[in-house]
Amino acid sequence: MTELSADLELGPVGQEIVFENDKVRVWHIRLEPGERQPLHRHDHPYLVIAVQGAKNVVQTIDGTTIDADEPTGGVVYRDPGAVHMLTNVGDTTYLARLVEFK
Repeated sequence: MTELSADLELGPVGQEIVFENDKVRVWHIRLEPGERQPLHRHDHPYLVIAVQGAKNVVQTIDGTTIDADEPTGGVVYRDPGAVHMLTNVGDTTYLARLVEFK
């Protein structure tokens, strides 16, 4: 994981927590075309469930870009990782639920 400056302020994983207990936290994510989820970090393994898919790009803090096309109904598992942001580069609204495993 990239070393972070003490003054770097990270955003939340999503826009709203829709459920949380001692085992999981579920986030709502909505990105309009061209909209970006700010720099954030996942501290837990997680699933992303695309309720409405879109063409997204992940950009890590070190400048690496990763295409992240997410079809409607798609599910991906990810381990915690580098600080990054997510941008909807497509022409459809992206809606997702992100489930963090505590």
